[in-house]
Amino acid sequence: MSQPQTEIHQEIQENLETLTRVPRLGGPIGRLANALDRVLLTLAVIALVGLSLTVLLQVASRLFLPITLSWTEELTRYLFIYMVAMGAGVVQHRHRHVNVELFHGWLGFRGRAAYLALVSAITFAFTLVVLPNAWQFAQIGAFQTSPTLRIPMLYIFFSSVVLFATLLLYSLIGLAEGIIAMVRGERQEAL
Repeated sequence: MSQPQTEIHQEIQENLETLTRVPRLGGPIGRLANALDRVLLTLAVIALVGLSLTVLLQVASRLFLPITLSWTEELTRYLFIYMVAMGAGVVQHRHRHVNVELFHGWLGFRGRAAYLALVSAITFAFTLVVLPNAWQFAQIGAFQTSPTLRIPMLYIFFSSVVLFATLLLYSLIGLAEGIIAMVRGERQEAL
């Protein structure tokens, strides 16, 4: 893409999502969050590719083999679960969750920062309550195995812990970004 096209693309993205105008955390915490984003997205993409290959194998086995592979459906389900668990926190960090933008455009810079802080605080409180229960749920899986793959269900149920732990971390980062942006105001471009 040429430079003018890149600038137009960035402007369209900013207009579509007003919360991206709230500056991200910089420094070591910001670099750590960005590194975690890359790791989680890489794992989510690996799960997506594995899911796609498993589905292709399942279809090919039904069409070309005299038997169907029963484990492919189960593996597909588990890969999908982990793909969502890995991606949910990154989606929250990048403000890409589905939301209704009825009033975002009316908010000024500090209003958007306060909105981000409020949403992040609610998410933080929710995940703080749910995370211990997710851990208890995962421990139930220690006594079970999956029907066809014979994997301990602890590994599968642990996806809920991964999901809520990343949401907890990213909501804490979003809360800090919102509060810092409210305090510093629009004059601060990057933290």
